[in-house]
Amino acid sequence: MAELFAPLDLLLAAGGDSRLAINPASGLNEYGCQPSPCPETLSFSSSTATSISERAFDRAQAAREGLMRSAIDVGIDAAFDERIEELRDELRFFLGLTPAIADVVFSPSGTDSQLQALFLARALLGPELVTVVVASDQTGSGTVNTARGCHFSAATANGSQVQKGEPIAGLAQAVTSVALPLFGETGQARCHTASDLMVIDAVERAVARGGKVLLQVMDASKFGWRAPSDECLDTITARWPDDVQIVVDACQMRLGRARLKRYLERGYLVIVTGSKFFTGPPFSGAVLVPGSLAHRLDGTSAIPPGLLEYSSRSDWPQNWPSLRSRFPVRTNFGQWLRWEAAIEEIGAYYRVPDQFRQTALATFGRAVEDLIAASPSLDLLPWQERPRDDADEELAQRTIFSFVVRQGGRMRSLEQCRALYRRLAGNSGRSTPGAQPCLIGQPVALGRDPQPAAALRISASARLVSQAWSPNIDVAHRNLQRIIDDAGAAIKNLEALLAGADDIKPVEVTQGS
Repeated sequence: MAELFAPLDLLLAAGGDSRLAINPASGLNEYGCQPSPCPETLSFSSSTATSISERAFDRAQAAREGLMRSAIDVGIDAAFDERIEELRDELRFFLGLTPAIADVVFSPSGTDSQLQALFLARALLGPELVTVVVASDQTGSGTVNTARGCHFSAATANGSQVQKGEPIAGLAQAVTSVALPLFGETGQARCHTASDLMVIDAVERAVARGGKVLLQVMDASKFGWRAPSDECLDTITARWPDDVQIVVDACQMRLGRARLKRYLERGYLVIVTGSKFFTGPPFSGAVLVPGSLAHRLDGTSAIPPGLLEYSSRSDWPQNWPSLRSRFPVRTNFGQWLRWEAAIEEIGAYYRVPDQFRQTALATFGRAVEDLIAASPSLDLLPWQERPRDDADEELAQRTIFSFVVRQGGRMRSLEQCRALYRRLAGNSGRSTPGAQPCLIGQPVALGRDPQPAAALRISASARLVSQAWSPNIDVAHRNLQRIIDDAGAAIKNLEALLAGADDIKPVEVTQGS
């Protein structure tokens, strides 16, 4: 209980892995974010991470005070457990789901949720499992470890010291992993047909060897891409209904609520976060579990002992009494407060009228494409063509604008883009004097060359829409134009860095863009 009285910014950075650690000199984590509002920073980084908004910070403060009052009556453990259950209902409500459609398993991050999904898939299919990861080069860096049931950091969110890359007791046994990258060796994205065939072949090979498969699919990637196609998933579930459990990596949350519901109704587990498109503070994760699976999963008796260091009783739904009773009672206040903040952002976004959500994202997207096209140094990467599907709602359109940085015919490398990213954020001590700090999406390598080129990203977000919205449509349009002007300022700052960055030389990279 005493921990609740700590400064709120410290609480928001607690209860996670080392990625949340704050640099004492800069006050920022490794993504350039801080655990308190920073309205002076230009933020177009929802594909990576975003600092908390004033609205969400106020929500977290009010939630903490409310928990303190409830704890006086029923005790901190009971009050905390009940508040987490209320958050499940709030999250489902805003996502258009009901308890019959989805249960919610909370976690400190999307990476932690991958471990929970692996545990659930083993409970459904058996302990011997092949994890097939689609778009393995477009997911989080921890996936290479979580897909095998291994530790992804040097410490768990609950403070246990572990060895990164080593097996998690009881979870890694008899688990192997197959990585299917979205991009080829030279940085060219695979077409839909090639990607689908590669996925079906990997599943077929695993099943032919007598294995069961956790198929982790991508919706959406770091570039906003989806793989494999819906038709591919239909083929797999029809051919191997008892051998494959599909898990959707929807951590970016750039999909319509109708599509999310469709995944769950088809029996897929879905990993979501509140800290990407929705711009809750980093990090917050959850696994959405089809309601049809609840009874089978609650009957699970064998809990991997190593998973107890990652998950607590309140993470699991109260309507799974048997399973949740096997996890320790533990209060992760940081994880909870980050979800309080995220749900504030999710609610604010979905309270905006549908038509304005559509219009705001489309207007911002066209403006960013024009800004990048007008730059002499930036080239926009192509967008993935998709079949029209009303289930995608306003998020059928592009919301991540990935671009390479050129000088002459050469592209900046991954390391050079990282240096630009840090300087743009004002996190290197070598930024352009007088320039506003600016967060954009972290660089993503193109291909698997030893010194690959990379793309940076400007991303639209839920907060962009909710901050622009006003019942007075003229005011709303002016607000949106200010945000577009901020994106222009971010690109101008990047151009200024490029003009003065004599120590960041481009290298010859023999690959297409």
